[in-house]
Amino acid sequence: MTLIAIFFPPLSFLLRGKLLTALLCFALQLTLVGWIPAALWAVVSLQNSRADRRSSKLIKAMRSK
Repeated sequence: MTLIAIFFPPLSFLLRGKLLTALLCFALQLTLVGWIPAALWAVVSLQNSRADRRSSKLIKAMRSK
């Protein structure tokens, strides 16, 4: 998924169900200069999403004990 975020940033957002963010990222990626920030944004967003999922699992596990 990280490679998708680097090479196809809007697709990374679409696969996670963020349509408006994908459209904004695609508009940013239309220029060659904008491709690098779009790729960085997609990778950082993906990492934050994974961290949020891990945190949710930890909180759920702590509450069940």
